[in-house]
Amino acid sequence: MTDLTNKVAIVTGASRDIGAAVAVELAKCGAKVAVNYRSDESAADAVVDAIRQAGGEAVKVRADVTVADDVERLVAETREAFGNAVDIVVNVAGGMVERRPLDAMDEAFFNHVMQLNATSAFLVTKAAVPHMPEGSAIVNFASQAGRDGGGPGACAYATSKGAVMTFTRAMAKELGPKGIRVNALCPGMIATTFHDTFTKDEVRKNVAAATPLRRQGNSEEVATTVAWLASEEAAFVTGANIDINGGTFFS
Repeated sequence: MTDLTNKVAIVTGASRDIGAAVAVELAKCGAKVAVNYRSDESAADAVVDAIRQAGGEAVKVRADVTVADDVERLVAETREAFGNAVDIVVNVAGGMVERRPLDAMDEAFFNHVMQLNATSAFLVTKAAVPHMPEGSAIVNFASQAGRDGGGPGACAYATSKGAVMTFTRAMAKELGPKGIRVNALCPGMIATTFHDTFTKDEVRKNVAAATPLRRQGNSEEVATTVAWLASEEAAFVTGANIDINGGTFFS
């Protein structure tokens, strides 16, 4: 098992789906985890309880990661709970909001999606880095949509995830001399409430049938990849945008 003993981790968007799975997996590997949520406190409580019942350490921290003051408080409360250093940051929080073609989008909608997915990663990274020692790791969440432009009505989402991919590379260059690695995952069709909301069942079945592995992925498979990227096992991996899509798309 990947060893993250006594590492301090912040996982944004950790109250459900991939974020929750990441929080649980990091704790299973020995990390102390700040479970960030924005509105669903009961779901965050369930994640913290699951970690503690398994013998791990976790706290919940409410914060809207598109708001700089909230992000600063997220980092401060994590440090207060677990010590001064932050060793791992996983920027999962994000979303599509809704599918809108170009003629149905206004500037406010486009900016909102960018803030939700790209600005949030910037704000959390900026707040956490001053407290991250050499050997730390940041894992961002991009998307297959950032590579292929996404499906119908996903222009804003795909653009924001492309920005996350470029931000990941830029931060890998800037933070590498400080001993901080920065990578991103580009998930494809993962069985989550995201696709329950935004992708028709027929489309999901067709994508799974066209995938070389003939299925959708699950949150736990994504989470184990995050744990590996955060660990010393990936000590020479930085600036990578890693596909996790069952072979649906090859970058």
